[in-house]
Amino acid sequence: MDTKLTLKLNQRIIEKAKKYASNKKISLSRIVEAYLQSLTSENDTAEFEISPFIRSIATGNEIPVDLDHKKEYSDYLMDKYK
Repeated sequence: MDTKLTLKLNQRIIEKAKKYASNKKISLSRIVEAYLQSLTSENDTAEFEISPFIRSIATGNEIPVDLDHKKEYSDYLMDKYK
């Protein structure tokens, strides 16, 4: 059963998050739900990698404008499958 939750967030973060969700064709609610599920999961989360965008929302840190997300992901996969 879904329940409504009201959050108070920085307007700029909300706008960036909505754009991200739109590009991924997923609702912002589902992104937040998945993130909260990962935080509260009793399973070992060592294999769950949180994307830099979601991490920036959680920590308030900015993502560098020149971040090459494809290279970052490639590096992550190379490290994971060594």
